[in-house]
Amino acid sequence: MTDTLNTFIAGHEVSHPVDAPVALHSPVNLQAYARLGDASPATIEAAVADAHAAFRRHRTAPLHQRIAWLNAAAQAIEAAADELVALIIHDIGKPRRAASFEVQRSAQFFRACAATASTLGGETVPVDAVANGAGRLGFTIRVPFGVVAAVTPFNAPINLLSQKVAPALAAGNAVVVKPHPAGTRVALRLAALLAAAGLPPGLFNVVTGHRDAALALVSHPQVAAVTFTGGTAAGDALASAAGARKFVAELGSNAANIVLADADLADAATRIAAAAFEASGQQCVSAQRIIVEARVLEGFVEAFVAAAGALRVGDPQDPATDIGPMVSLEAAERVMRMAEASVAAGGRFALAPSRRDCLVSPGILVGSPTSSAIWRDEAFGPLAVVVPADDPRHALALANDSPFGLQAALFTRDLAWAMRFARDLEVGALWINEASRFRLDMYPFGGVKRSGTGREGVRYAIEELSQPKFIGMRFDLPD
Repeated sequence: MTDTLNTFIAGHEVSHPVDAPVALHSPVNLQAYARLGDASPATIEAAVADAHAAFRRHRTAPLHQRIAWLNAAAQAIEAAADELVALIIHDIGKPRRAASFEVQRSAQFFRACAATASTLGGETVPVDAVANGAGRLGFTIRVPFGVVAAVTPFNAPINLLSQKVAPALAAGNAVVVKPHPAGTRVALRLAALLAAAGLPPGLFNVVTGHRDAALALVSHPQVAAVTFTGGTAAGDALASAAGARKFVAELGSNAANIVLADADLADAATRIAAAAFEASGQQCVSAQRIIVEARVLEGFVEAFVAAAGALRVGDPQDPATDIGPMVSLEAAERVMRMAEASVAAGGRFALAPSRRDCLVSPGILVGSPTSSAIWRDEAFGPLAVVVPADDPRHALALANDSPFGLQAALFTRDLAWAMRFARDLEVGALWINEASRFRLDMYPFGGVKRSGTGREGVRYAIEELSQPKFIGMRFDLPD
């Protein structure tokens, strides 16, 4: 018998009745390990009301106190690293090496938010630039929204959770999280760790569930801002439910990685293979569309297939494993159907994927038309397509032939073309001579077009989850 996962409200787990809970299965052994259902409207009301009351109690907490909470959270994550790594491996199938890196990165992110919070301030406004402003002083301060609702995905269950919780707390908000079902145990454990480390009750609550719970949370009248990472269709639904309130969203992608003829092909192939297939391709910036100048296409594909074949697929407990199981049987089956559909549409395999339960090996397609699903949609799995481009201009046009625009990569030694792509490629971020999955937390991360709105990254996320407030003052200076 498996336990039903509870909510976390006011500093401790709270059991709550749920209708028809579903079993959660580990992708590692396919065994059920917990049951989960949607938090009821009454439970969500209790979680948000408690968070709002906590925000009111602590809204005047000085910055040094918030910094202390964030640093204590980082220490708590580091102390529980082994436990958190084990949960991530078991619940989503992430390989040990990647899971360990994720936990370490999350602790570092809390510390980075603590350090950055002390540098964020307002500005003076030159109101006397117009005649009516003479004898007046204007300045701004940054203030929190209140209660922030965060809806988080499974693929980086502690890192992408930390990317929302830490900036929200740094800005002075309370946060209520609805994690993806597969990331729920990690979210509950993080909430308990922060409470034990001294975070006041109510500033970080967790509600459980699926789509209905997320919609109920973001539409609650006491939620003032929403931050979401997930698919574009889900983002549309949540934005509609949230209505006219702050909405930060990192949505879908099918990241383009462009290789020009002058690039170091071996280096590009190695980096793009890791970006396409590690984490089983289950990242929004995983390399999916590989656009290569035609005159070096054959050499690149050969190197790309070799680099992909060198990646180790297998047991996520093994530190040498590069590619572990996908999050579920359904996800693995979906990727295999997309691969088969792409072949039926005219593509062929340079490297055919194989599946054993949730384990899917890398798949590389060539010749797929730009009307095919592998080109138009988000694979979110270890599947990539390679297409030829006549020249750099054609490569740029192909890269922009997408409803998405999150993060892309360009491999070239030509500075002029690098600057042309920097100007004209329709993405929120571009890496040159580094693959699309590479991400650092200090730069603004987010998309254009259907890939979302707003930016994450330490300073940028804190700014998104706070708002400027203007103060004006009239005075008469003595003679």
